[in-house]
Amino acid sequence: MSVIELKNVTYKYSAGTPFEAVAVNNVSLTVEKGEFCGIIGHTGSGKSTLIQHLNGLVKPTFGEVYIDGENIWSKDVDIREVRFKAGLVFQYSEHQLFEETVYKDISYGPKNMGLSEEEIDTRVRAAAESMGISEELLERSPFDLSGGQKRRVALAGIIAMEPEILILDEPAAGLDPIGRESVLSRISEYHKKYGTTILLVSHSMEDIVRFAEKVLVMNKGEVFCHSPTDEVFARQDEIIKIGLDVPQITRVIMKLRQKGIDLGSDIYTVERAKERILEYMAKGRIC
Repeated sequence: MSVIELKNVTYKYSAGTPFEAVAVNNVSLTVEKGEFCGIIGHTGSGKSTLIQHLNGLVKPTFGEVYIDGENIWSKDVDIREVRFKAGLVFQYSEHQLFEETVYKDISYGPKNMGLSEEEIDTRVRAAAESMGISEELLERSPFDLSGGQKRRVALAGIIAMEPEILILDEPAAGLDPIGRESVLSRISEYHKKYGTTILLVSHSMEDIVRFAEKVLVMNKGEVFCHSPTDEVFARQDEIIKIGLDVPQITRVIMKLRQKGIDLGSDIYTVERAKERILEYMAKGRIC
């Protein structure tokens, strides 16, 4: 069952002026409930503008956006409720932290939902646990935390609203390797535990192939493809032609193919490369 559906969505900046520019052009797609979808595209491809349509931050110039089968711009729809249902976490989300304590920051969203103090407390602690935030940190100032901890607090603030859809715009951008691993692993564990629909925008192909079940590739404001991860990265030559990178291991395999060692066109993880190389060696093809 689809939880997100876009029908012929087009968005123009500065529409009707000499500065008019099309950021998203006639996009139609669906995202299934519980899906973990990666979104990739070169800078200016329209991916960030696209995800802002999903919780009503921007309204399509043309076309329709449906969440749970409901047009979010219908007159009888409360856009505020849509934003509770589709939680959007911006790049460098820690810049949105402002409260005196971590607890208060995480509780901000649930309070705006009009929940009881008991329910708010339950949600704050559950969200903190999901993001690996200890009880001790809840009473500290968010500004005293490390970059990775701040990022996880910002994520917990959205998760505490228990959105049906979690939209993440480069959630690990700017973090060191340890902080990056902590944030992305927690997101993956959260998805597995709760089955929340997740859309992950990232420039890191390694992150996309590691976590995403399907990948949406944007190019010049349009959908280049939206398919299972295997199928997308089997089109590695096409992806490179539109200005995107592929995982490093895929580039290694491509170089081997040029040398006459063909291990397949569907290799984008180290684990799969290892399996194929061992199979190739077992056939006596590599000394």
